This record gives sequence, C-alpha cells and structure tokens, in this order.
Amino acid sequence: MSRYQMSDGTVVDTKNATASWGESTRWDGHNHISVATGSQWEHQTLYRSRKGRYYVEHTSRRDGSTPGAEWVSLEEACRWLLANEHSPEDENFPEDLKDHIDKVSE
Repeated sequence: MSRYQMSDGTVVDTKNATASWGESTRWDGHNHISVATGSQWEHQTLYRSRKGRYYVEHTSRRDGSTPGAEWVSLEEACRWLLANEHSPEDENFPEDLKDHIDKVSE
C-alpha cells in the first residue's frame, strides 16, 4: 500500500481506501496494455477514500519513476470506471457514481 500527498495537501493512504478498482488491459500479442494509459509500463488504479472522495493512483514499471495520485471528480471517476470495463450492473459499481453515467456515456 502507498501513501501520497495530494495537490490540496491532504494525505491519502491506499490501505485506508474503502474501495478500489483496477484498470483493464488488452493483449497486443506481446504485452498487456493498460486501457487507462495506453502503455505497457504506466498503470492506474481508482480508489474511494474513507471520506468518499475518488482518486487515481499512477504507477509505473519504468526504473526511476515516481508513483503519484490525484483527486478526480465524480464524473471523472465514473468515466474511468466505464472506460475500464466496470459495468454499472456490477455489485461493486459505486451508487454515488451511477447518477453520472448519462453525463459521460452515450
């Protein structure tokens, strides 16, 4: 688990998150490519903090890279989940994001 200081000064710890969702990947014949980043090296995970805010953790398998995290809006979190193949019908799809589905998808 990781701890990050956010742009607003808040410190988040992924072990305190109430939920997390992994990115989807696609096999290109050689590597698993992240749907979220389009890279085999860069990855993302969406978290819901214990206070109900959403943030994306950015990690990399590149030597010398520094992981980080950023807050995302409810619409951005919903968009991230849908793009990464998390279905609103899944039991773990957040209820507070379901109101944003029509705003971010067609």
